Amino acid sequence: METKNLVILEKEEEVSLISLNDEGSFNSLSVDLLNELFVVLKKADDDNYTKTLILKGVGRGFSAGHNLKEIQENQDESFYRNLLTCSKKVMTALSNLSKPVIAEVHGVATAAGCQLVAACDLAYADTETMFATPGVNIGIFCHTPLVPVSRTIAKKHSMEMLLLGEMIGASEAKRFGLINDIFEPKELHDRVMAIAKTISSKSSYILEMGKETFYKQLNMDLEEAYEYATERMIKNLKADDAKEGINAFVNKRDPKWKNS
Repeated sequence: METKNLVILEKEEEVSLISLNDEGSFNSLSVDLLNELFVVLKKADDDNYTKTLILKGVGRGFSAGHNLKEIQENQDESFYRNLLTCSKKVMTALSNLSKPVIAEVHGVATAAGCQLVAACDLAYADTETMFATPGVNIGIFCHTPLVPVSRTIAKKHSMEMLLLGEMIGASEAKRFGLINDIFEPKELHDRVMAIAKTISSKSSYILEMGKETFYKQLNMDLEEAYEYATERMIKNLKADDAKEGINAFVNKRDPKWKNS
C-alpha cells in the first residue's frame, strides 16, 4: 500500500508551494507531519531556483494544531518531548530559512496551526478564516504557540487570545497584526502568488541577507542592533547586485540580478 505524503511540494516558476496534506485531521501537526514538513522546508530552501515559499493547507482549513488523538494515545513525557521538539524544529526553521515564507491561510488556524501562521514571515487569509489559541478551553495553555504569537502581535492582544481561547475572524487577526491582509476566498491563492512573484523578482542574495539581518537584530539592544546593521549594510553595498541595482535605477532600466 502506497504511503500518503503528509506534505506536498510543488513548483510554480520561482515559487515553491508547500501544502499540509492531512485533510481528515484538519492538517493537524502530528509527529509524522512535522518531521515531513521540516524535510520539505529544507528541500525547498536548498533549491537554488526557488526564491519564495508558500505554506498552505489542503481541504477545509490550514491547520487545527497538534493532533489531540495522537497526544491522547501517547500519554508519556518522552512522547511529549519528542512532539514539541519536532514542532520547535519546524517553527524555528521558518525564520532561519534563507528564503521568505508566506502563509496562505483558509478555514481555521488554531493552537499550533496559529503558531505556524505567526512563525511565517508573511501571512494572508481569506475573509472566512478563523484563528484561535484555544488550549485554555481544554485545560492546556498554549505555552509553545504563544512564543511566535507574542512576538508577532501586541502583548494585550496576545493575552486576550490566550486567556479567552475564543475564535477571532480574519479582520480581527489583521487588526492584531497576526496576518498582513485579507482577500476573498476565490482570490486568495492568486493574490498570494502575485505577492510571492513580486518578492521573487528581487535578488535572492539580497533577500537572504535582509531576512537574516531582520531576525538577528530583533534580540539585540538598540546600540548593538545599529552596529550589526551597519556592518550588514556595508556588506550589502559591496555586493554585485547592489551595484547593479543602483546602476539600473540611475539609468532607468530593469536590473539584471546576479544573485550575488
